[in-house]
Amino acid sequence: MKVRSAKISDVEAIYSLINFYAERDKMLFRSMADIYENLQSFTVAELDGNVAGCCALQIIWSDLAEIKSLAVDEANTEKGIGKMLVTAAVEQARQLGLPRVFALTLDPDFFEKLAFKVIEKDTLPMKVWSDCAKCPKQDNCDETAVIKEIRNSKHEIRNKYK
Repeated sequence: MKVRSAKISDVEAIYSLINFYAERDKMLFRSMADIYENLQSFTVAELDGNVAGCCALQIIWSDLAEIKSLAVDEANTEKGIGKMLVTAAVEQARQLGLPRVFALTLDPDFFEKLAFKVIEKDTLPMKVWSDCAKCPKQDNCDETAVIKEIRNSKHEIRNKYK
């Protein structure tokens, strides 16, 4: 299993994964054009030369990023792929210097196992809701907001001795 940044050749697989779940009302649809435009935000899990999962990290503001479009091929669930993708996204946020990362999810238990905490959706900035304006469930959202505080040990150690 290899987790890596997405490439142009991955777009069709990412599109298929996301929209497989979108058709089942488990995540938001993303067009091929949207995936191309945001390809640099995607990470994929590659198994036997095929994309087995994907995840995107979208920077929302100077102190916050969102994990979006987390999808794992149905034939490869229960292999830790989702965990590896979320861990990679959190690490990417850490390297960017972001102190917090959140997700809107139908499976908060999965994220809680990765040290995310459930929060009220209204505590997230209005920028987050730009996706909600396009969502057919806008008035009856069934997703749960989860957030993780990111600790950057080098930064904390430096600040401790200032």
